[in-house]
Amino acid sequence: MFVLGQGDARNDPNVVMGKFLLDDIYVTVLFDSGADTSYMSLKMSKLLKRTPTPLNTKHVVELANGKSVEAAHVVKGCSIVLAGQTFSIDLIPIVLGSFDVVIGMDWLSQHHAEILCKEKIIRIPRSSQEPLEVQGDKSGAVVGIISFLKAQKCLRKGHTAILALVTDASAKEKKLEDIPVVRDFPQVFPEDLPGLPPHRQVEFQIELAPGAAPIARAPYRLAPTELEELSKQLQELLEKGFIRPSSSPWGAPVLFMKKKDGTFRMCIDYRELNKVTVKNRYPLPRIDDLFDQLQGSCYYSKIDLRSGYHQLRVRDEDVSKTAFRTRYGHYEFLVMPFGLTNAPAVFMDLMNRVCKPYLDKFVIVFIDDILIYSKSQEEHEQHLRLILELLRKEQLYAKFSKCDFWLREVHFLGHVVNRDGIHVDPSKVDSIKNWPAPRTPTEIRQFLGLAGYYRRFIKDFSKIAQPLTMLTQKGVTYRWGDSQESAFQYLKDRLCSAPILSLPEGTNDFVVYCDASIQGLGCVLMQRDKVIAYASRQLKIHERNYTTHDLELGAVVFALKIWRHYLYGTRCTIYTDHRSLEHILKQKDLNMRQRRWVELLNDYECAIKYHPGKANVVADALSRKGTLPKRVRALQLTIQSSLPS
Repeated sequence: MFVLGQGDARNDPNVVMGKFLLDDIYVTVLFDSGADTSYMSLKMSKLLKRTPTPLNTKHVVELANGKSVEAAHVVKGCSIVLAGQTFSIDLIPIVLGSFDVVIGMDWLSQHHAEILCKEKIIRIPRSSQEPLEVQGDKSGAVVGIISFLKAQKCLRKGHTAILALVTDASAKEKKLEDIPVVRDFPQVFPEDLPGLPPHRQVEFQIELAPGAAPIARAPYRLAPTELEELSKQLQELLEKGFIRPSSSPWGAPVLFMKKKDGTFRMCIDYRELNKVTVKNRYPLPRIDDLFDQLQGSCYYSKIDLRSGYHQLRVRDEDVSKTAFRTRYGHYEFLVMPFGLTNAPAVFMDLMNRVCKPYLDKFVIVFIDDILIYSKSQEEHEQHLRLILELLRKEQLYAKFSKCDFWLREVHFLGHVVNRDGIHVDPSKVDSIKNWPAPRTPTEIRQFLGLAGYYRRFIKDFSKIAQPLTMLTQKGVTYRWGDSQESAFQYLKDRLCSAPILSLPEGTNDFVVYCDASIQGLGCVLMQRDKVIAYASRQLKIHERNYTTHDLELGAVVFALKIWRHYLYGTRCTIYTDHRSLEHILKQKDLNMRQRRWVELLNDYECAIKYHPGKANVVADALSRKGTLPKRVRALQLTIQSSLPS
């Protein structure tokens, strides 16, 4: 048998290579139709937490350099993720050159995989679904990194060194006139806001709590460079008509925040005004609900409004409350300023009213971000034109440099969305990778706050985070030990290799798997063998006294309540490993807690079925394919703090 080397792989038309996840570790993979068997490097076999199995027969491998090596073991059942789908693969550890894994004909033929040479794609057929297409590295080159000392040694031996500045020649500056549909609407993308916005169906109001009196604070001291910037920005705001001189008894101080590009943003410290402002309870949409609308979509355009808040007027009688004090005078805003407590809710109200005819059809709005999604190129052209016409009619303006059009994959609200599902945004993962070990309870809360934003992607989140959460409780002495360090590092690893969740397709065929243990409640929502979401939480102290029956029933109710928007009004199946719950709706002798929960169950058209399993075992059913439907016996991911009442 013969295995291609790196140099051959670059030019061989029958080879596809790329980076993929193998047992949660990113590896360089070579798909080689010239290899009879699949292999992994010895170095990689040591990183995997799997025990090799002795081979029954002698296995000799001839390498690209002509040498032969003998393999004695095979690592069975490794999990490799290709285009969002997990496959099982057996790998023989041998000495490999540039690649961590070589996938040969044993695996390719087993899955009837087809190599598309020109496109560098592996196509894997699937029953009752479109074929899975695995995109390889089109560059055909693998870059090896060497140390400074090794580079010096190579130079001393006379090797040629080339110093080059590498730039992306394809990354041309986008121009409005080059983008289909968008080029017909230049009025929507001005270089700057043209002036005071028109009167709209929504105006920004500031309603004060009863008894609130005007509050004025002395201006903050500013550095000379900040004073220069203040004078400049005040003049710009005056010229646009966004502010005017004021004699209001209100007055907030000004401060500056440095932006990523090094420029300064003028901010008004409205904290005192916010304290006496009646909060606007207009609901901001749940991010989960927004993503649910994207099922079946594969074309996207993202529009970012230019200084969105400044495109909405302040109600005349509330203008005086926006006053701010500076060294150069007293001013007040005629447009909605940044920093006021109700600004996001009011702007969300405006955008929902403007986009109402198209919401939940092909548009998602989150404050000043607009996402247009479509199932086909023809649809997307129509949808994009409708939204741009709407923005032009409403005199709402976008910032062209921050907009993206005709995307097949989009970054939106901290996630990456494409036709395969929702992914963790890599830029958010990078911040987790580089996060140093917390030194105080506050730093632990900061880390868990960022990591918790992605808890729906991570199985066992609450269980993993428990040693960290414990140190944030009052009265607990802060001691960072091995269990905390282990939990911290493991959680970072899991977040950096989180699985892809699928978007729901329609409202049928939902299946829920529930379980309860002394550590908490856990459940997973699936549809046609695809994971839609994870959910779980830890038990409160008094809940640890519940009977096993009540805990298991509580897990069912927990799932129904948290996924109500999926399960209400549709038939679903719930699996539990507590047999008596199959008959809960027929039982007559119930305590008060059970009666409340059964009353909730009656609102749903669900069938509760028994599935045997051990409550404290986390099943690996999501990554296995068997004769029975995939079932999860235990999952721990905290989402809310108490059992349903």
